[in-house]
Amino acid sequence: MPTDAPDTWLSGETHDRARIELALLLVRRNTGSHQGNHDLERRPARIRKLQELLRTAAAGREPPDDGIAEPGMVLTVRYEADDLTETFLMADHEDATSGLLPVCSSRSPLGAALCGAAPGQQRAYPLPGGDTMTVTMVAAVPYRNWRRPRRT
Repeated sequence: MPTDAPDTWLSGETHDRARIELALLLVRRNTGSHQGNHDLERRPARIRKLQELLRTAAAGREPPDDGIAEPGMVLTVRYEADDLTETFLMADHEDATSGLLPVCSSRSPLGAALCGAAPGQQRAYPLPGGDTMTVTMVAAVPYRNWRRPRRT
């Protein structure tokens, strides 16, 4: 993955939702309105998280359609241990994309291993128990170009 590529990618819709949530939290903080003590206690941490996310994330800037795995790409991988394939969006978990795709962070073990992979390349990543899993990159397309499979 190029060194100038962001760790976090957000769709334009998710970026807008984060901006709105941040604005609402700031208004509530400044006006003193809150929904309860739990909300009041977690608000500063959420504000900081949203501010950092909005400051550092690539929002709506689509990666090039070059087949290379990076944030903002929909990846299809094959797990070598069981020959199963999976398709997911490489993005921050804030970007749930309306539940259309699972999300894999580029900072997760799998995401970090796949960053920069081209179709056909194999990558290994650590599993929690100390073993490793090998995956093969099948395809990577920008989210904007991904077509949800039709059910037959």
